[in-house]
Amino acid sequence: MAASQPFEGIKVVEFGQFVAVPFCGQLLAEGGAEVVKVESPEGDPNRHMGEIVAYESRIFVSRNRGKHTLPLKLSDASAKPVIDALLSWADVVLMNFRPGLAAKMGIDAETLLQRFPQLIIGEVTPFGKLGPDAGLSAMDIVVQARSGLMAAMGCVVDGRPAPGEPVISDYMAATSLAFGVSSALFRRERTGKGGIVDVSLMQSAMTLANNQLIRSEDLDQAKHQEIIANINQQRIDGASFEAQRASASSARMPALTAIYFRTFDTLDGCIAIACASRGLQERFSKALGFVDRYIGMSQAGPIDEQYYPTLQAEVEGLMRAQSSQDWMGVLQAAGVPVSTVKFPVELFEDPQAAANEMFYVLQHPTAGAFRALSPPVKLNDDGFQAQTATAPFATETRALLTSLGLVDDQIDELVKQGVTIER
Repeated sequence: MAASQPFEGIKVVEFGQFVAVPFCGQLLAEGGAEVVKVESPEGDPNRHMGEIVAYESRIFVSRNRGKHTLPLKLSDASAKPVIDALLSWADVVLMNFRPGLAAKMGIDAETLLQRFPQLIIGEVTPFGKLGPDAGLSAMDIVVQARSGLMAAMGCVVDGRPAPGEPVISDYMAATSLAFGVSSALFRRERTGKGGIVDVSLMQSAMTLANNQLIRSEDLDQAKHQEIIANINQQRIDGASFEAQRASASSARMPALTAIYFRTFDTLDGCIAIACASRGLQERFSKALGFVDRYIGMSQAGPIDEQYYPTLQAEVEGLMRAQSSQDWMGVLQAAGVPVSTVKFPVELFEDPQAAANEMFYVLQHPTAGAFRALSPPVKLNDDGFQAQTATAPFATETRALLTSLGLVDDQIDELVKQGVTIER
C-alpha cells in the first residue's frame, strides 16, 4: 500500500536553531519525515526563553514538534564520527549556521554534496551567499530593516520603525525552504541527483514586500531616483522616519490606501476591509452611502490631489459612527470582505479556528498540555498530521547513537568528554 504521507521514509538531519530551520523541520515531520534535531549540549537557545520546566518553553514547543533530538558538540573533533553517521543516514540536511561556520566545520553545502551526491542540503543565510553582506550575521528584525520590509509595513512606535512581534521573514524563509526541499526531493526521484536549496532571510523578507518591489523601467525609474534623493537629503537634515516614509511613498493607487484596502476605527474598535476590485469598491461605497467619482478610472491617471484625502476623512467619520459588529453586519450583507481586528489570544477560542481544527492539544511529558497550531496545510488521507512533543532533552541520546551504529563504550566516552549528554 502506498504511503499516505508525502515525506514518509525521508530522513532529515536538522542543524538548526531559533526559527527558520526548526520550523521547516517541523513542517517536514508533519508530512511524515523522520527528523533528528542536533543541538548543542546546552540545548537550542529557544528551550530557555521563558522556560516552563527545565529545557522546555512554549516557543521551543511551537516549532520543534515531531522530532528526535540529539545533543552534540559539533566543534569537538570527537563528534566527527557521529556527524558522518548522521550524514550517511540522511536524505536531507537542514542548516542555518552563522556565515562561515559550516565551512569551518567541513559541513558546508558544497562539501556535503561532493561527499554525498544524493543528499539534499537546505540552508538559510541572512543575506545570501554572495555579495558584500554575505559574511554578516543577522536575525529577523535586522533583516526586516535591511530588506525594506519594515518600512513597507509601516508600523511605527514612538516615531521609530518597528517590526511587530512576529518574526515573519523567518517563517517565510522556513516555508520557502520546505518548498525548496520538497522540489529537490521530487527532482531527485527523476534524476537520482541531490542538490543545494539556498534560501536567504533577506529575499524571504523582500518576497513579503513583493507588491512594492516591482518597477516599470520605462515609467518608474526617474521617479524612484527622485524619491531616493529626497530620502537621502532628509537623512542628512535629520528628518523623522515618518517624514522619510511619506517621501518614500510611490503609491500608484491612492484610492486603495485611502479608502478601500485598509483598517478603520469604529465606535468600539477596528475593522479591516479589502476592496481591490471595482465591483467591491462599488458595494462598499453603496453600503456606506458615499460617492467616489473616480471608481473605475485608471488610478495611474491624473487625480485631484485633494480628492482622496477629503473623501478619506468623510469615510473615516462614517466608520466611527457605528460599532464594529454593526459594520460587520452591514458590510457582510453587502458582500464586502471585512473582519474585526483580533488579538492572537482570542484565536484559541475562535469558532472558525475550531471548526477547521486549526489547533490541537498535545501532551508534553514534563511541561503539561499545550494548545498548538495544527499543520498549516491539509492533505487528504492524513497527508499532514499534527505531531507529538519532542522527548525530554537528552533522553534519546543513547538510543539515537546506538541506531547510528555506536556501541555503549563509544557512547560512554562521548558523554565523559562532554561531546554529548544523556539524562
